[in-house]
Amino acid sequence: MKSVFMNCFFLVCLISAFSFINAQEKPYPLRDAVECSPRGGLPNFFAKLKAGKDVKIAYLGGSITCQNGWRVLSKQWFQKNFPKAKVSEIHAAIGGTGSNLGVFRLEHDALQFKPDLLFVEFAVNDSKAALERIIKAMEGIVRQTWKTLPECDICFVYTITARDIKNLNEGKMKRSASVMEKVADHYNIPSIHLGIEVAKLAKEGKLTMKAQKAKMSRVSGDELNQASGMARDKDGKIAFSRDGVHPYTDTGHVLYMEAIARSIPAIEKTGKAGQHKLGKPLSPNNWEKAGIYPLDKAELTGFTKLPADSSFVKRFGRRLPGVWKGGPGATVKFKFKGVKVSVYDLVGPDCGYLEVTLDGKKRELRRMDGYCHYHRLATLVVGDKLADKVHEVEIKVLGKELDKSKILFKSNLHYLEENPEKFKGTNWYVGGIMIIGELAK
Repeated sequence: MKSVFMNCFFLVCLISAFSFINAQEKPYPLRDAVECSPRGGLPNFFAKLKAGKDVKIAYLGGSITCQNGWRVLSKQWFQKNFPKAKVSEIHAAIGGTGSNLGVFRLEHDALQFKPDLLFVEFAVNDSKAALERIIKAMEGIVRQTWKTLPECDICFVYTITARDIKNLNEGKMKRSASVMEKVADHYNIPSIHLGIEVAKLAKEGKLTMKAQKAKMSRVSGDELNQASGMARDKDGKIAFSRDGVHPYTDTGHVLYMEAIARSIPAIEKTGKAGQHKLGKPLSPNNWEKAGIYPLDKAELTGFTKLPADSSFVKRFGRRLPGVWKGGPGATVKFKFKGVKVSVYDLVGPDCGYLEVTLDGKKRELRRMDGYCHYHRLATLVVGDKLADKVHEVEIKVLGKELDKSKILFKSNLHYLEENPEKFKGTNWYVGGIMIIGELAK
């Protein structure tokens, strides 16, 4: 459990660091805390449910959605209340990630499976993101979805942490949710705030946001612990979560589901079935052109695509268009036209340095850090806020030696001492190329 906690903690820190708040950014006006804003409703989804047709619900979000909590409960609720329909889910949540990754992986993880409803949950992991970035990514998710599947309904859901209770008690949503509401307004998308009742119970002294000795269902990346939760803490209060973030399955997540159930009647009677139309965007530079390309779309030297029975593919293959391994001297070359380029890769104990060249400018980047006694998904940013023109990229795996005992945190040094072979090598594991734009010849 300790390693799972550290994994999740690191991922949240990574996303926060990657999506920092601009120091010059003015305070954003917080929205009034409303549990449900029906707006245009979910008319296509409910029309299919009532007709007894098969429906698919995609859940795009972070670790709170990744838990066997409100995601599982909501699917069960729809199935129970519309028994003639067949309800299935598309699990598209990854712990510790925000909308800035979600917008890239949307097609691969959700849209290719043709959902009828897309839930989007990123308010917690976007809490420290720049306002402009939140709008670009969330708007990109909406526009990508309706360009590909114009009849797919979308619903934004907002989860909370212990830090959000103060704002909610003052009748206001958190900053990230307030920004997302602007996107929801523009596209007439319904939203459900899952934490209004939670904050009310906490204010009344009936709920404890952090009950550390209770069991919980926690997710970090692909790791899942399905331990049953405790209904009450030692003082008889509802134990919401262990860490003030990830709810217990049979308490906090039940409260989240009850918020959805209370919101359904208003949403169900709103809107008219038909194709969603895309008008003028909020941000002309939104990320609707974000996507992931398999690595073999580039020019490769010295890379091997790992087979389906590889441990890496078994663990990460659901989230990546493939996993390629390259040793010292392996290179990736490609051109693209666009404004941002990253690589969806892995960091781990047998990784090392890369030489990254963008438009002739070189720099070295390391793919191993203090947490790397295991492999995990990561994002290598190659270029951001670029001119919208053709750019050239070359990435080379270096054989440069590094003293990994000085990189690992002291608490993780025992992994190196116990299994030094695991840390040998300077490899690179790559899953795909992420571009806002398109590959060029």
